[in-house]
Amino acid sequence: MIKTITEDLTFGIRSVIEAIKQGKTINKILLQKGLTGELIKELLVLVHKENIVVQKVPVQKLNHMVKKNHQGVIAMISPVDYHQIDWLVQQVYEKGEDPFILILDRVKDVRNFGAIARTAECFGVHGIVIPSKDSALITNDAVKTSAGALFKIPVCKVTSLNAVVDFLKGCGLKVFSCTEKSETLINKVESTGPKALIMGSEEDGVDSQLIKASDVNFKIPMTGSIASLNVSVACGIAIYKLMRS
Repeated sequence: MIKTITEDLTFGIRSVIEAIKQGKTINKILLQKGLTGELIKELLVLVHKENIVVQKVPVQKLNHMVKKNHQGVIAMISPVDYHQIDWLVQQVYEKGEDPFILILDRVKDVRNFGAIARTAECFGVHGIVIPSKDSALITNDAVKTSAGALFKIPVCKVTSLNAVVDFLKGCGLKVFSCTEKSETLINKVESTGPKALIMGSEEDGVDSQLIKASDVNFKIPMTGSIASLNVSVACGIAIYKLMRS
């Protein structure tokens, strides 16, 4: 029997298989550890084909999320479809505009993600790029925190941020990283033309490889005793400054 959909969750092996076949945008699949069988094999083939993230979890976690018979499988369905980065950049150029793409490197807090999306949409950022792993995804909570901005601004989910940076540079975008490791202050940065901005994780900032790949690294000057800003606040400052340079 095909199970029902509750908010952004679909559960039951056959239900999840059908959701994938129908082209539903799936953030992640939670799979009970040690689960086997022919239907599970069929599910895993589809998961591999569609490059869907799978997390193996104890049955207790699944029982906590769903009280009905989940059969060891829960799929987290995105309320919004993800976009392709190449399509997005092409569309912006075809409009006669300079692309401004925001790249979020392992921003995991859904409230930060939602707040960033709201700010980005308000300031006219053309799209957001997030990694498929180690990142907050588009959930109902994220949409709510964004005040609906995630229904308006395109989000691209990719397997490699490094590959995206290379692609964007090849498309003529100048790539900036906001990092406290830089000695260059944000007010000294020139940012006219097509550009991308990388903001880092709440824990350790922008990955060192992404910093190296960036054209310009900068930091936001601070005079207080606390060493760093919340990533959503820092992102708002950085977007505003790059928009006005």
